Amino acid sequence: MTTHEPDIVVVGAGTAGCYAAATAADAGFDVVIVERKDEEEAGHIACGDALKGADKFPDSIPKSEIQPAFTNTGVDHGRFEIPSHDTVLEIPIPGELAVIDRLKYGKLLIEGAKKRGVDFHYDTVVQDVTQTDDGRVTGVRGKRKGEVVEYEAEVTIDAAGALSILQDKADLSDATFDTNVSFSQFCSAYREIVEVPEPVDYDDALVFKPTKRAAGYLWYFPRSDTEINAGLGFQMNEEPMKLVDDLKQDMRARPEFEGAEVTDKLGAALPTRRPYDSAVAPGFVAAGDAAGHVNPTTGGGIAGAAYAGKYAAEQAIEAIEQGDVSEEALWRYNERVMHHFGSRFAALDVYNILSTAVDVDELMGLMASLPGESLAEALYEGSASVKPRLVAEVVKDSYGHWGQIWDFYKTKRAADELMAHYERYPQRPGGFEGWRAERDRIMERVYDVTGADAKY
Repeated sequence: MTTHEPDIVVVGAGTAGCYAAATAADAGFDVVIVERKDEEEAGHIACGDALKGADKFPDSIPKSEIQPAFTNTGVDHGRFEIPSHDTVLEIPIPGELAVIDRLKYGKLLIEGAKKRGVDFHYDTVVQDVTQTDDGRVTGVRGKRKGEVVEYEAEVTIDAAGALSILQDKADLSDATFDTNVSFSQFCSAYREIVEVPEPVDYDDALVFKPTKRAAGYLWYFPRSDTEINAGLGFQMNEEPMKLVDDLKQDMRARPEFEGAEVTDKLGAALPTRRPYDSAVAPGFVAAGDAAGHVNPTTGGGIAGAAYAGKYAAEQAIEAIEQGDVSEEALWRYNERVMHHFGSRFAALDVYNILSTAVDVDELMGLMASLPGESLAEALYEGSASVKPRLVAEVVKDSYGHWGQIWDFYKTKRAADELMAHYERYPQRPGGFEGWRAERDRIMERVYDVTGADAKY
């Protein structure tokens, strides 16, 4: 058996892992990333390729170093296709957005981390977590090409993705670390990269289309006007979809895909759930998909994972320098995540919960009835002058859907209440149980308002 003793061991070479490792290595710490894939395959991750917040990345691997992977920065709106009502609804998307080449992006991240001094150990499959008798995580154990390898570290950062094996192997029962996690809170997704023979007319849009169920959608995201990321996903608490067959069936009905060539295909699970209540335990921090750091309504998680990795490393550095890697010493990581994007993602999870309880045909009918141009004008310009007209149009055009609109209004109020509570996330572990109890009371109201089954 070979034993390595870095200051910090990071499991997973995705966005959260590379940013965590680069942040720590840039500060002078000895950091190893343990990656199960070989060097050639590392960075190849299933993704929709749409990157919201493309202008905001931590300095440890600055945007300038990953920008060559941004293949389409001309996207400025979402295009919602509603075939049942022969309608297309176009809504502007605020902020900077890009569609990327995910493999190239992954390779650039790895190069950026290497440039900061991170050591990569490929072909290493983690099989266990090592802990002291009092529960402090001290590292991981795995196999590389048949040989047992062990990593002893002051802090272990779990960036191993959705349903991470580290959380199954570690005993976290005495910590605040969130163990209320099940497959039903995740989405199963599949995507193909497709080269089409002629330029598409939606290279400036993210195209969304409903599946046969509310808690799922198809997407067509243009990397360029002739290279499309086409995929779909569904919530795992629903009846399974035949992802490959369902995608093929839809693509065959779209003329732009006649004569197209599939250049890559990949599937994955992703956490369409709220962020973990706590993602720390003694000597242990989880970040990115491994901590539910994903927008639960879209599955988008790149920007959040980058900052979660940065925050995890910075808190690990502080804890190591103070000689205290306890849960309390790592706690500020939770606070930073919740205050940056966690509270917003938790509120958005309310709409994900709602989607499991609504009838997809009724929802599409409501969307088709909305005044798309006026909504787009209001969202894009933020002009108060259009609001009276917008309200009048909604009232007039959505006749027959007023009950649904009232339900959505009540849902929004519940989501706002939940977000406000997350913004009061406790500063120390001692306040955690009281905070969580109040959050659970708010969630009971969410289930009452939406009529959905309990998700957690």
